[in-house]
Amino acid sequence: MSDVFRARRSLLYMPSSNPKALEKAKTLPVDGIIFDLEDAVAPDAKADARGAAVAAVRSGEYGRRELTVRVNAIGTEWHAADLVAAAAAGPDAVVVPKVNTAEQVRGLASALEWSGAPEHTSLWAMIETPEAIFNVREIAAASDRLACLVMGTNDLVKELYAEHVPGRAPVLTALSLAVLAARSAGIAILDGVYNDVKDAEGFAAECRQGREFGFDGKTLIHPGQVEVANTEFAPSAQAIDDARGILAAWEQGGTGVVTYNGRMIENLHVDSAKRTLAIADAIAALG
Repeated sequence: MSDVFRARRSLLYMPSSNPKALEKAKTLPVDGIIFDLEDAVAPDAKADARGAAVAAVRSGEYGRRELTVRVNAIGTEWHAADLVAAAAAGPDAVVVPKVNTAEQVRGLASALEWSGAPEHTSLWAMIETPEAIFNVREIAAASDRLACLVMGTNDLVKELYAEHVPGRAPVLTALSLAVLAARSAGIAILDGVYNDVKDAEGFAAECRQGREFGFDGKTLIHPGQVEVANTEFAPSAQAIDDARGILAAWEQGGTGVVTYNGRMIENLHVDSAKRTLAIADAIAALG
């Protein structure tokens, strides 16, 4: 069910218990919204937030944005009701925190099917514990319904007894393993959040790092982060021009050695160029 070339530069967590936030999300140039029922919602507001998330998904008022619902974790008192409600609403995806094993993925996929989730509703698994990192390859390949891994870097740093530092040295191994697992399974992967919403320079640097690592985009906690994420995770104008030039050179090259701007071109460069243009097309389709 993966859709590798859907634009996922920016996925914004929105507390489903906040009507003003849900209304504002309709106007933001964000690629996708995660209607949150977990961390951003107090225990006594969970039920109302669940209803608000369902209403938002069904409203048809969010344009072409990818709409997902983050349910509460497996084992919590709210998880089952969240999953059933989200499945019935039919969002683009149901996001589940703290997925630690392939067995859990298969159970979640079955639960979505039993709850009547439409075929287009995929499963996104959050990777945020040491156990999940050790199992991430099996998690990524566990179900055809699983379309995306979402890094939960805050929880991962906490579980490691590590610290949030520029460059993210304590979690680089985990990030790399997760990207490897996602690409091996042919699914998407999103980078974790950046906590300091006032540090624009640090946020931009982390976006660039995430893009260089191979992430499709970044999860966000503030509307002010959207524009930077959209810019950093989009192919540059030069990259798009180069991709078109590579494909044109390849098509004109016949069976001989093909060069573009002095560089020898092989199949792997052609594949990368096609992916760059597919991402650019997906972004353009959002309007």
